[in-house]
Amino acid sequence: MDQNHEIGIYVHIPFCVRKCGYCDFLSFAAGEDEMERYADALLEEIRGWGEELSGYRVASVFFGGGTPSILPVMLFERIAEGMRMYLPWKEERASFGENLPTEVSIECNPGTLSEEKTRTYAELGINRVSLGLQSADDGLLKRLGRIHTWNDFRISYDLVREAGIQNVNVDLMSGLPGQTLEQWMTTLKRIAALHPEHISAYSLILEEGTPFDSAYRDGKSKDGVCLPDEETERIMYERTGEFLRERGLYRYEISNYAKSGYECRHNIGYWKRREYLGFGLGASSFFQGRRWRNPDSLTEYRSVCHDRMRLRREELVLDRKDAMEEFMFLGLRMCEGVSAERFLREFHVSMDRVYGRVIERLIAGGLIRRTRNGIALTDRGIEVSNPVLAEFLLDESY
Repeated sequence: MDQNHEIGIYVHIPFCVRKCGYCDFLSFAAGEDEMERYADALLEEIRGWGEELSGYRVASVFFGGGTPSILPVMLFERIAEGMRMYLPWKEERASFGENLPTEVSIECNPGTLSEEKTRTYAELGINRVSLGLQSADDGLLKRLGRIHTWNDFRISYDLVREAGIQNVNVDLMSGLPGQTLEQWMTTLKRIAALHPEHISAYSLILEEGTPFDSAYRDGKSKDGVCLPDEETERIMYERTGEFLRERGLYRYEISNYAKSGYECRHNIGYWKRREYLGFGLGASSFFQGRRWRNPDSLTEYRSVCHDRMRLRREELVLDRKDAMEEFMFLGLRMCEGVSAERFLREFHVSMDRVYGRVIERLIAGGLIRRTRNGIALTDRGIEVSNPVLAEFLLDESY
């Protein structure tokens, strides 16, 4: 195998101080003893992949959760050093490495950081930090069940910058219960004034089974707090793109904006169907034409962490039809769209032969457009992206 074959690595840290009312991620509170046992299992899983990854090199690492920054410093160091020992980095160095070309991201919640933590992250080679703010309005943060305030976020942001980390993302959420357009724009203005390199701006989704789902499914809670209507949400989304573009952050994916050169390489790997391995509880993988996920049960995960084959749940071997569908509905999330040349190279048939009728119908409806290299969603198509992307599911085999 080509020694330069790249792979992404996702590491799931499932621990949180407290679960937010809208969250359906695999996360929960735990003590330090539980965290330490989890780290042992995580490193056991990672160690089992060492030989299998011969011929690969790690292009990106993403510590997600949960709240990875909740881990004690010494425990995070153990995980980072174990990964350096067992995984093939782009360059051989004595540590995660200063100036290591691999993009290494960590999700952090405001209120869980300290000077010691951010300094240690930088020393370990973390070169991208994603801060989960959601809103600059303390009242909305309280309604969401967040553990922090706007001031807590400012302190955390400053700690990251003082540690010398030059690539910062801020997560924001629109469409919140009781949120006005003015509140949303105030949040954007406050964040833009800090000059982050990247902003992820998502709309609230009422995930089934969450407290928010039962409270706001009809659009209004028992205490009369309403979700913004569809028109207000549409304006929020439209204004976000306009406002951030004027400040040098360009939309490169449906919900993501970045300064040039600061697009998240790890997430781009997902959208372009590059191989990745997910380590930890409930983590998903895409490797050598197969998709699977790890167990959701902590007890089960610890019992089989030493055996990478027994860890696999819901394993799917992708056939050609599956791969074509993924190519389209993942790739079209990116504003650059999908490449007809790459489609032909991967599947040995033209995109128009497989999807010609769908493409022409969506172009006529103003939902996609031709590009120099292939096709992409229009602004209108982005607004209704889910049903548009569903059009690329195939009825027949190829």
